[in-house]
Amino acid sequence: MADTHTALITNDAVVLGLLAIILGFIFKTSSSENPKLKAFYKYVPALLLCYFLPSLLNTFGIVDGHSSNVYYVASRYLLPACLILLTISIDLKAILNLGPKALIMFLVGTLGIVIGGPLSILVVSVFNPDLVGGHGPEAVWRGMTTVAGSWIGGGANQASMKEMFEVGGDIFSVMVTVDVIVANIWMAVLLLMAANHKKIDAATGADTTAIEDLKNRVEKYHAEHARMPTLNDYMTIIAIAFGITGLAHFCADFLGPFFANNYAWAKEYSLNSKFFWLIVISTTIGISLSFTKVRQIEAFGASKVASSFLYILVASIGLHMNVTAIFSNPGLFLIGGIWMLTHASLMLIVAKLIKAPLFYMAVGSQANVGGAASAPVVASAFHPSLAPVGVLLAVLGYGVGTYMAYICGLMMQAVAP
Repeated sequence: MADTHTALITNDAVVLGLLAIILGFIFKTSSSENPKLKAFYKYVPALLLCYFLPSLLNTFGIVDGHSSNVYYVASRYLLPACLILLTISIDLKAILNLGPKALIMFLVGTLGIVIGGPLSILVVSVFNPDLVGGHGPEAVWRGMTTVAGSWIGGGANQASMKEMFEVGGDIFSVMVTVDVIVANIWMAVLLLMAANHKKIDAATGADTTAIEDLKNRVEKYHAEHARMPTLNDYMTIIAIAFGITGLAHFCADFLGPFFANNYAWAKEYSLNSKFFWLIVISTTIGISLSFTKVRQIEAFGASKVASSFLYILVASIGLHMNVTAIFSNPGLFLIGGIWMLTHASLMLIVAKLIKAPLFYMAVGSQANVGGAASAPVVASAFHPSLAPVGVLLAVLGYGVGTYMAYICGLMMQAVAP
């Protein structure tokens, strides 16, 4: 992996420019009428390339993704702005009409992560106990607690696990790579399934009428209210998005330290995390505004602006991946693979049993594993109007992430050799 001394490019402005060019190239080619390109993108999702191509910059030492501040800026400024714009456009009543299956699949996904961690340790310890062993801060099970935090909630929950279980720096950096690569392989599978969701739903006999109703309502709203956006419209969108983001930062800077200093239990629920409050406040204000006239900004492209922010974030996440790490630590990737396979198998079995649409399974899984950064993207792979469903479930993941990851951590500690 690149470091700050060997990376060819260290200027973040140049890095951001490269990411923008990569995203522009992917979107231009994926919308091309060229038969060869259409055939290529039929099997390789554009979103996957938005992760994979930036990862090559890090893998080959062109950019050091871990020392670059592009991800920090994207996650702290663009992500909350994106969540605000997506949630303002929510038709909450229509989402509630989707029924309980969406929530059931999300909770099943959480359960799959909680039991998958200790199960993967038990399976691997049968033939190679040293691989899941270790003592002190660098013990493998400790590093795995941070993956549990990431896969149930997100970055804030991951950081909470690192502090709560006193995870060593070396095992943490390895587990970050396991987290990103295994999660992105699973997301690639979900995107491939999303491309064929109609065939899969027909085969399983899933009832998709509520989803179709939501899509129709959104499309009807756009047809009735859409107009060609003006500069005034774009400036209004930017003012709302970053104005509320600024307010959320202001509140988070107060609430995080307040809970950290006054309530010992706050750490267990991520209430001491500024990032947790940033996401919760941004989303809460966005949902509140969806009941007001502010929702009309969706008519002139609020969700499209939000999506552009989201793809910059996606590319910056890809910048943290080192695809050669899978060969340098194959054993730990085996653990991650068994873990993810447990989660995926449980979700697919329950989805089959309750005849849940593939959309509920994919978004319920990604709301856990990918969080607010990628759940809306996977949701929009089914239809752009469904992105807010991913946002809502991902925020639920932030809420339960630390608590459930803590339980998972205790279970992994109990079974570790």
